[in-house]
Amino acid sequence: MRALTVQPGTAGPARIDDLPDPVAGDHELLVEGLALGVCGTDREIVAGGYGWAPPGRDRLILGHESLGRVRQAPSGSAFTAGDLVVGVVRRPDPVPCGACAHGEFDMCRNGRYTERGIKQLDGYAAELWTVETDYAVSLDSRLADVGMLMEPTTVVAKAWEQIDRIGARAWNEPKTVLVTGAGPIGLLAALLGVQRGLDVHLLDRVTDGPKVGAVAALGATYHHDPVTDVAGKLRPDIVIEATGAGSVVFDAIANTGTYGITCLTGVSTAGRTITIDAGADNRQLVLENDVVVGSVNANLRHYQLAAQALAQADLGWLHQLITRRIPLERFADALTARPDDIKVVLTLTDQGR
Repeated sequence: MRALTVQPGTAGPARIDDLPDPVAGDHELLVEGLALGVCGTDREIVAGGYGWAPPGRDRLILGHESLGRVRQAPSGSAFTAGDLVVGVVRRPDPVPCGACAHGEFDMCRNGRYTERGIKQLDGYAAELWTVETDYAVSLDSRLADVGMLMEPTTVVAKAWEQIDRIGARAWNEPKTVLVTGAGPIGLLAALLGVQRGLDVHLLDRVTDGPKVGAVAALGATYHHDPVTDVAGKLRPDIVIEATGAGSVVFDAIANTGTYGITCLTGVSTAGRTITIDAGADNRQLVLENDVVVGSVNANLRHYQLAAQALAQADLGWLHQLITRRIPLERFADALTARPDDIKVVLTLTDQGR
């Protein structure tokens, strides 16, 4: 089989390797890889800034936004040949910590988790892959062309779950949500907000192109003015921050409504300094009972929530999020970001094109 591999920690090129076909174990699925979503984490690994190869090896099979079709399933499992599936990214640490022991491996306390295509486990950028039945999730067959959006949807499904749990500490009836950043995470966060019946607003820097069109098609309101202007007028009950830009983060936090909840999903780049009025920010957080929470990764529950959200979504709208489909042999194009990209997809077989 062909697989896209990298040498983590080294800013060297990715390459396609011919590797032996994997053999499924007693409790594993053998899956034909159809397609793979490409994100900033993949590009960071290729650039040598992140990632760990499996123990005893130099190279890692890339890819965590999977989509495949089952070729072989264990007898008595919940899967059969032909099922559309995705593989969960994270695995609990083997110790395990308390959170991992309770199935909350997205909240691992000691950092000894592993991740497919990122940390010590091969990923899904291969024509064939295996996955444990306990870490595979079925998708509606209607999602065969867009199912690689599942993993980023799990991230926002978790974010919304965290928001709901925090809001439930007292009476809560949110009406307005502001999402900052119109990448895949931001747009999918907006989708789930619309599905909840909220008044959804999305802010990004671009003034035209596919991102603006996707927001309009969703029935949300698009903004490109400064965060202070937009959030200052809206006073949103909820902010989902998906840019990781420090100035956007703090301007959003400072302009929520009373009892505002800001959920940070964007990972910031270290080494950039901004000036904030810490005293004023603290005063607002305390006096308005505001909350700021970070959210990353997902567990099995969030995969199920994401599968439900995608199954309920308009297929035409989901198709708008995929701005480029690139065959495996042209992987370098997929790993090169373009300004008008939303989601770039690497197709692994003819069926994934």
